[in-house]
Amino acid sequence: MSRRASWILLACVAVCAAAAGMWVAHELGPPVPRLVSGTWLPQPRNVGPIALVDGTGAPFTQARLLGAPSLLYFGFTHCPDVCPTTLVKLAQVRRSGAVPDLRVIFVTVDPARDSPQLLGAYVRAFDPHFIGLTGSQQAIGSLAARLGVAFQRIDLPGGDYTMDHTAVVFLLDAGGRIVAVFTAPFDAARLTQDLRRAAGFLATDPGVQTQRS
Repeated sequence: MSRRASWILLACVAVCAAAAGMWVAHELGPPVPRLVSGTWLPQPRNVGPIALVDGTGAPFTQARLLGAPSLLYFGFTHCPDVCPTTLVKLAQVRRSGAVPDLRVIFVTVDPARDSPQLLGAYVRAFDPHFIGLTGSQQAIGSLAARLGVAFQRIDLPGGDYTMDHTAVVFLLDAGGRIVAVFTAPFDAARLTQDLRRAAGFLATDPGVQTQRS
């Protein structure tokens, strides 16, 4: 065998070995769903302490995130377009049944105007199972900061104001941990597709995850 042929053979062996190594690493590594409209996090993130109230005025703590997967979104009831549009799409996603017992949680960034009763009525207009959360400015700001959500008041002519905020939907597993992040623009069909792919990865115990995508 010529020296050139030997080098070609060695190169082919090296390529095949590298490919085999990548395949083994992929197969032995932790499985993750392939999302088309979001990002699956390398490691789940804890939400941290929550001290808010729901639409009935009942306390809502981190413990209430346990037991079922959730979609979490920040917004406000006076939002003219993005928030209601997003909630319509999330209602479609929840009704699709892609993830059994999926909860949709809407956290206001405008607690001065969004009382528990107003917020509860607002979210139930989109889906009677939606959960609206409000609380003190400090409690909301603390939660938003931990999740990387920014918001600020924008004063308008005439004394009115609106709120500017990050438009992100967080996917939480049944253990109350953030496992994926979806960014605008949101599409109900693609979100549904992604949630179907992620459904088997949302159990509290990673040992009972059954779905690979």
